[in-house]
Amino acid sequence: MIEDFKKRFWVSLIASIPISLLSPMFQNLFNYQLTFTGSNILLFALASFVFFYGGKSFLSGAKKEILKDHTPGMMTLISLAIVASYVYSSLTTFFITGSDFYFELATLIVVMLLGHWIEMRSQMGASKALEELIELMPNEAHKLDDAGNTTDVSVEELKPEDYILVKSGEKIPLDGEILKGESTLDESMLTGESVPIDKKSGDGVIGGAINGNGVLTIKVEKVGSDTYLAQVVELVKNAQATKSRAQGFADVAAKWLFYIALGTGLLTLAYWITAADFEFALERMVTVLIIACPHALGLAMPLVSSVSTSIAAREGLLIRNRTQFEIARSIDKVVFDKTGTLTEGQFGVDAILPTKGILDEDLLQLAYSVESQSDHPIAKGIVRKGEEENLSKLSVTEYENLAGRGLNAKVEGEKVSIVSPGTMKERNLSFDKKTFDQFSQDGKTVVFVIKENTLQGMIALSDRIRSSALQTIQLLNERGIESIMITGDNEKVANSVGKELGLTHVFAEVLPNEKSEKIKQLKENGTMKVAMVGDGINDAPALAEADIGIAIGAGTDVAIETADIVLVNSDPRDVINIINLSKATYKKNIQNLIWAAGYNIIAIPLAAGVLINQGIVVTPAIGAAVMSLSTVIVAINARLLKVDDITTKDAK
Repeated sequence: MIEDFKKRFWVSLIASIPISLLSPMFQNLFNYQLTFTGSNILLFALASFVFFYGGKSFLSGAKKEILKDHTPGMMTLISLAIVASYVYSSLTTFFITGSDFYFELATLIVVMLLGHWIEMRSQMGASKALEELIELMPNEAHKLDDAGNTTDVSVEELKPEDYILVKSGEKIPLDGEILKGESTLDESMLTGESVPIDKKSGDGVIGGAINGNGVLTIKVEKVGSDTYLAQVVELVKNAQATKSRAQGFADVAAKWLFYIALGTGLLTLAYWITAADFEFALERMVTVLIIACPHALGLAMPLVSSVSTSIAAREGLLIRNRTQFEIARSIDKVVFDKTGTLTEGQFGVDAILPTKGILDEDLLQLAYSVESQSDHPIAKGIVRKGEEENLSKLSVTEYENLAGRGLNAKVEGEKVSIVSPGTMKERNLSFDKKTFDQFSQDGKTVVFVIKENTLQGMIALSDRIRSSALQTIQLLNERGIESIMITGDNEKVANSVGKELGLTHVFAEVLPNEKSEKIKQLKENGTMKVAMVGDGINDAPALAEADIGIAIGAGTDVAIETADIVLVNSDPRDVINIINLSKATYKKNIQNLIWAAGYNIIAIPLAAGVLINQGIVVTPAIGAAVMSLSTVIVAINARLLKVDDITTKDAK
């Protein structure tokens, strides 16, 4: 569509040059005469081309606004002006006497095409969230027959009660139940759970989750629209459809100008039909309708949008949806996902507790050496700690991954295990339960290090809270904006993060469909403006449902495609900058609206002829001159929007 508007602008601009030269109004303005046999027919033909070719986008847009959205907007206002000017000018060419408006018609279409082209360039384009979601599902699955043989088939061919085999590292094709095997599944992008989940026979699995090292036999339970991801797709689709009906600031302004223009135009026609003649009444009405749609209005908002988008991009804010971005200035509540948003999505070591006689460094070195063989998120956290402490790795052999239980290895000839609390209970090994329980209550994950069947100590880890998260929450609180966390993670972990950050509310163990429902509730039937900040697939429905969806730049493609704004630097503090920029942009829009439409408040009644007896009347020539001056003013004012308007000392 950007290329289409660009092409129509340039073609219409070229066609407008001869229209201007042949226009009687333009000739009177510059005191020259250019007429020849058939010049009026040529003028009509060129104007017709510009009207149908250049004006097509506006006419189609007006049709959508009236018939589908049931409310007039910018497209309807523009269409009213160009239809009135074209029809009246055509009548003056062939049937009645009067001044034509071909010049106004052409320039109005050209300026409006330019404005829309500029505005469209300032956005990232249409969302591909649904396509990204659909692509998460594998296309093929290993179907098992009664004899245990596998055949690769399309996922669409699978039915409930079919059996499939999922190998190590593969995605689960469909929702189902594990019949055989054990493994650790990464569901973080689907459910928000930060720790990979241990799964065994009898447990349910979600299509799209990533299998760990185990091999699983799964009975398919849900296919097609019944699957978890299909329901997420439907939630996103419905929320986006609802959001697309929202009107931006420019459309709201245009809607009221449309009502004013139409009402004043009809009153003007009704009065002058009785006070003068039909031709004079028609000319006055058309003049009112054209002046009610100022050229500057078509550039006022797009120019501000273009400047604010450029500033935002330099500050690491990518605006995908301008209409929703405008809402940010009046946000009442900001809802944050936890994993990857308020936290880094990476585990870090919080505490090292060796048993008596063991040094902290020795315990960490032992764990570091074994965990360096694994790519588990907890292992990576221990490895990072070991590297920070500049520890050397001990010799590791006979490494073995115990699906859902931990790791076994030989370290310099001695058997070492790093296991979960469940495995400790299975092995009947005693440990400090009081300390462990305290760590669990604080939302931390604990692993135990065993050497030759003797406990060496435990290591507590948690998802690292972003250093900027606390400052962001404090700044929101200072502005009277509620800060809320909604996460699929377990309640202990969620409450621990919420307490540390000082959040207003915390909702834990929330599924994606429940997240979007929570957003609806927080909106309080539209009385509250709610922003959602997230990074995962599980956040997509909530991002789409929120008044403004904000994605962390380091998040999934699905979240980014669903969001209205993307934080490139993955810094929660940029939420404050979004609010600041939205307020500054709104202020500029108001200023430009006053310049663009303010003179119309005076010009419309004058065009209607209220002071005609005093010799004061707005002619098309006067209207064109004032419109040009107004356009220059809004262009200069838009450029005065500065980076300083959004970046505050307390935000960065």
